Amino acid sequence: MKINLSKSLFILPNLFTLSSVLCGFYAILLCTDQASAESFYQAALLIVFAMFFDTVDGRVARLTKTQSQIGVQLDSLADVISFGVAPAVLVYRWALSELGWVGLFVSFAYIAAGAIRLARFNVLTTGASGAPKKPGKYIAGLPIPAAAGIVVSLVVVDTLTGSLPGSPFFIVAVIATLGFFMVSTIRFRSFKDLRLSWRTGLFVVFAVGSTVFVAVRFRPELALIWLLVAYVAIGIAEALLGIARHLRRRARPSADEGEPEGRSPLAD
Repeated sequence: MKINLSKSLFILPNLFTLSSVLCGFYAILLCTDQASAESFYQAALLIVFAMFFDTVDGRVARLTKTQSQIGVQLDSLADVISFGVAPAVLVYRWALSELGWVGLFVSFAYIAAGAIRLARFNVLTTGASGAPKKPGKYIAGLPIPAAAGIVVSLVVVDTLTGSLPGSPFFIVAVIATLGFFMVSTIRFRSFKDLRLSWRTGLFVVFAVGSTVFVAVRFRPELALIWLLVAYVAIGIAEALLGIARHLRRRARPSADEGEPEGRSPLAD
């Protein structure tokens, strides 16, 4: 029996996606079975591995030209588990369970915001024929892997250093803010269409250099938090600059203003 390798290539990116689901599922089990500081740390690392697999599956699909509608839907379903449910369970057991119903509601709100964001992403990135569109330069709302990365970074820093604010209301504020950014219409860079240029080079040098500085000058555990917070800050800054440009255009007088009615400005 002959095997059609071109058709079997479609399995490859989906295997990476399912590997992400496995990491998220195991992270949930670690948080629910006699959770301790060590199990919280292990669960956070598993979610980081899930982020790696989630990044690789899209790259593999594009390199092998095996993008499909099933792949898009499967990726979003996997993200709900690995970057929605798993981080929510982790943060609830780690810091919010002592708040009772408040902590439960905040954790669920994070999952709900992530699910809404992923559903909107699927709608916006799917063409009329059902085929996935080419990735754009920007995406609406904070990507759920970035939000999950901030959550697990806080857990890792607290586990290794114990230097985070002790009040769980600080974590509530962080989770609520991440949920808001996910369902917002703020455009964040997707980094899926990066091309070699001097701007790209400067950005890479800044990202790598600043991360190394934070890791060496402060603590290595803070490096991921720095990268993700900087990513969020860039999205907010670009959104504010876009609003400012729009307001300036609206305030700028039109070329026809001040001309007599019915008279062309080229009549002279």
